[in-house]
Amino acid sequence: MIRCVCGQPMESTASRCKYGGGMSLASGRIQQNIGETDHMAGNTGRVIFLDRDGTLNEEVHYLHRAEDLRLLPGVPEALRMLKEAGFALIVVTNQAGVARGYYTCRDVEALHAYMNRRLRENGGAEIDAFYYCPHHPVHGIGIYKTACRCRKPGIGMFEAAEKTFAVDKTHSYMIGDKELDIQAGHNYGVSSVLVGTGYGAELKRETEEKGRAPFYDYYADDLKSAAQYIIKKENESAQAAP
Repeated sequence: MIRCVCGQPMESTASRCKYGGGMSLASGRIQQNIGETDHMAGNTGRVIFLDRDGTLNEEVHYLHRAEDLRLLPGVPEALRMLKEAGFALIVVTNQAGVARGYYTCRDVEALHAYMNRRLRENGGAEIDAFYYCPHHPVHGIGIYKTACRCRKPGIGMFEAAEKTFAVDKTHSYMIGDKELDIQAGHNYGVSSVLVGTGYGAELKRETEEKGRAPFYDYYADDLKSAAQYIIKKENESAQAAP
């Protein structure tokens, strides 16, 4: 199931944006997954927005082949913890490889379906929705060369998610390993967690060496640590509420 997420005009007879923007949902249980998550999010509005490469899986240069996908240690368990705590799980990922002509939207969508299969096989929770941006403002080819709203640190993918998921920004989070992930979360208005996997640990070190104030709200070594922090914070908030 593919839906436009980039805000560009739709083709009249197709479900795909003519600029290639798309959302690939969990295959096999698409409607059931959305229904359960939408009901849950309608009650709590709690959403975890997740970067993909370097956060859920090992960083691979222009990843698009299933055989190159390697989930990071602890990721299935972390996602299950977050889902059991009542969060919807949404991936928001820049995929400039499409814009550059290295692979297609179908390749991205097939990889996302494969990722969810791998998560199921490893005892984790499936991602409820994958949103991706296929554009690049400089290196895009043809229609993919555009300064869109969906490319992080823009918030077009977050806004698109609101069409399906209720989002309570005070109890939702962005998790990623790059500064643009944190910027995107802040631009959208949610707390943002930098993880040390991917580029995160190096970014934290460089920030400290330069004497900069942290650009993130919290730093966690990996996704499991981030999940533990978020769940603890939400539990404490609930206990403190009148």
